[in-house]
Amino acid sequence: MRIVLATRNRGKVSELQALLSDLGLEIISMDQAGDLPEIIEDGLTFQDNATKKAMEVARATGLMAIADDSGLEVDALGGRPGVFSARYAGENASDEENYLKLLQEMEGIDSDQRTARFRCVMVACTPEGECVVSHGTCEGSITTEPRGSQGFGYDPVFVPAGDRRTMAELTRQEKNRISHRGKALEALKKKLEDFIRRFQSHGHSKKHQA
Repeated sequence: MRIVLATRNRGKVSELQALLSDLGLEIISMDQAGDLPEIIEDGLTFQDNATKKAMEVARATGLMAIADDSGLEVDALGGRPGVFSARYAGENASDEENYLKLLQEMEGIDSDQRTARFRCVMVACTPEGECVVSHGTCEGSITTEPRGSQGFGYDPVFVPAGDRRTMAELTRQEKNRISHRGKALEALKKKLEDFIRRFQSHGHSKKHQA
């Protein structure tokens, strides 16, 4: 059975493929699924955006789709950047531009006031609009300078609670065990087995594997 990951972010695709590898599914990205329209992420919450992405991709492809929306919430900034994490420094900002803007905004903030968390909402939807939702968080704090070359997004400036290394200094296996996305996906996987079985019973898998 094929499932589409509703993202074009290569780092996210490889991370999710690794986390889903034990389900015996063929996991493809939006780029592999054909010419799909860009999805405007205009929701007020992570769940709004994740649901919209999963629904639109499922309807466009006729396959089950999994989407996530995730971001960084910094307590000293009132929860920013939140849903604007991917475009914090502008619509087409790079990861580096985003985290450098964050560090600049946090200049002078004491170490004990630099608490933050990564939050993820993950949604799987069928083309008919039936969805399941899961959540995951990873608590930590913001550094004063970037460290590490693994991962993506804000990983170089985020130290998970209980560690001294940034997310970008962890191996993929270490990150997947504690990450917000890893936790959300583990929770989703527990719901997916029954969800996929019901989806296949409607005949979709035969239709789209032909």
